[in-house]
Amino acid sequence: MSIVDKAKDKAQQLIGEVKEKVGEKTDNQSLRVEGQADQVEGHAKETGHDLRDHTADGVAGLKDKFNR
Repeated sequence: MSIVDKAKDKAQQLIGEVKEKVGEKTDNQSLRVEGQADQVEGHAKETGHDLRDHTADGVAGLKDKFNR
C-alpha cells in the first residue's frame, strides 16, 4: 500500500472517531453514526489495500518461481 493510501485510510478512521465522540458529547445521533460509518469505511479501504498488496506480492513470487 502506498504511504498516501495508508495515511488517507488512517485519517478517515481518525476523523470518524472524532465525529463519533463529538456526536456522543452533544447527543447528536446523526453525527455519531456518521463517525462510525467513516471508521468502518476507513477500515474497509485499508483492508482492501492490504489485500491488493498481498495479492501483488504473491503474483510476483509466482512469476519469479516460473521464470527460474
